[in-house]
Amino acid sequence: MLTPAFDLSQDPDFLTIAIRVPYARVAEFDVYFEGVDFKFYAKPYFLRLTLPGRIVENGNEQGSYDADKGIFTIRLPKETPGQHFEGLNMLTALLAPRKSRTAKPLVEEIGTSELSEEVVEEDDEEFDWEIEQIPYEESSESALNPQCHYGFGNLRSGVVQRLQDELSDVIDIKDPDFTPAAERRQKRLAAELAKFDPDHYLADFFEDEAIEQVLKYNPWWMDTYSKMIASLGKSQEQEDHAALVSFSEEEKYQLRKFVNKSYLLDKRAHRQVYYSLIDILLAYCYETCVTEGEKNVESAWNIRKLSPTLCWFETWANVHEILVSFGRRVLCYPLYRHFKLVMKAYRDTIKILQLGKSAVLKCLLDIHKIFQEDDPAYILNDLYISDYCVWIQKAKSKKLAALAEALKEVSLTKAQLGLELEELEEAALLVQEEETASQAAPSLSRQQTVCSGSEASDSEESDSTASSGTGDSDSEQEELEDRHPETDSSLRGPFLEESSAPLIDGGGRCRSWALQGCGGGRGGPPASSRAPGAPGPLIEELGESLQSSLQVSEPKGVAAANHSHVQEGGSQQTPSS
Repeated sequence: MLTPAFDLSQDPDFLTIAIRVPYARVAEFDVYFEGVDFKFYAKPYFLRLTLPGRIVENGNEQGSYDADKGIFTIRLPKETPGQHFEGLNMLTALLAPRKSRTAKPLVEEIGTSELSEEVVEEDDEEFDWEIEQIPYEESSESALNPQCHYGFGNLRSGVVQRLQDELSDVIDIKDPDFTPAAERRQKRLAAELAKFDPDHYLADFFEDEAIEQVLKYNPWWMDTYSKMIASLGKSQEQEDHAALVSFSEEEKYQLRKFVNKSYLLDKRAHRQVYYSLIDILLAYCYETCVTEGEKNVESAWNIRKLSPTLCWFETWANVHEILVSFGRRVLCYPLYRHFKLVMKAYRDTIKILQLGKSAVLKCLLDIHKIFQEDDPAYILNDLYISDYCVWIQKAKSKKLAALAEALKEVSLTKAQLGLELEELEEAALLVQEEETASQAAPSLSRQQTVCSGSEASDSEESDSTASSGTGDSDSEQEELEDRHPETDSSLRGPFLEESSAPLIDGGGRCRSWALQGCGGGRGGPPASSRAPGAPGPLIEELGESLQSSLQVSEPKGVAAANHSHVQEGGSQQTPSS
């Protein structure tokens, strides 16, 4: 017999079941329904459902068949009009046969299910998500069972030992069958510290254009969450929420392939299942964000690498340490390592949990598909994801809501990650400021060079002007020497005392003398320098020193003329006793 594809929907008074049976013998079909039981048979198809609410045969039932599409549509009246049937999209649970139990068995049951209203679970009380956990007793357990446990609800052991070759590329923990939980955590923390790259982190911190781009992406649950918020306060809120999340045909096919199971979990294992669910959803939200919903060959690696539950078989004591661990791994392993991505995944996970188990199931089905197409990551489906897809369909909605609230109350800072991120950022900002200052210094020096160059050109122009003025003053000085030698020598005397190394110009005259004389003629010396009776012997000594210099640097005729001129001037300036 073949199980056909089917879909359930509802309105206040009717439950509608659409069954797709192509190539069936529609001339011979049978439909049976009573209470919560529904059966349909059309060779070679057979469908048996355990409904989440009671239906009744009162003459208002309807049925039709679309020959082109091969779909039977059956409308069944509800026993209580207006009642909302919860979980119509949990196909695996609907396919499970009905079987009531009076006590929990001591072994896991395969292929059985029970109605929530007929079986009272032990864990119906409210969860205290932050309750202190009893430390893991390695010695007591190792005495009974040397192998350590992992997988969904810590129900597996010895699997990795048999599949060591396949799992070596999937998980980071080596030999998990004989590695206690405390030792796993120590090794994980050490591996994260060794993997953390400050350069990579700072590069993403300062050059975050690509990260800001992926942060703008809105996955499918954002629109669904907005619709849920908009529907708050309206009537039949649960019905609206259940209709917000829909499954594709491929996802429905996945659900039909799962084998129904019942899981015997104590309170500690039950809490671990919820905690690990948060960890897996965080990794999935990060992957969806950075790939903008387009899965690639690295998607399976990203999800399992960012989830310590999947790659280290980690167990948890509270919600905060899950968030800290996820934040550390985001900043150590993937391509984009930014704290904003950590907070984005955190907020998205809260939204998914608030949307209910339908949204969680849709995410788990996507993870299952990603792992199934990746070799050898499909083994993680057998260890975790497949069981999660079956278990979540029977999970309590109020516990998911409580889990979302517990996660919402947790805060995360960079300092709590233990990677010294704030110190790295401060040091990098200081280096950046120094580089900016050093880059500004050459430009300032270039500006100063330009200014000094302009000043030098101005000084050259003034020098050339002064030189032309000096030439004119030299001719004037010669005329003054001829006309008033005594007065001129008295004016030049004090300035010649200040000149220790007179320069000789091309004409054989003392250049400093001429310049000083020119200066005295234009600006005038101080009053003390104008006093008559300047020392004559100094002039004679200067004349003798000039004579020897002129003989070396000038032609003989010019030197002799100048010498006689100096002697004549000196004799005229010598005072009579």
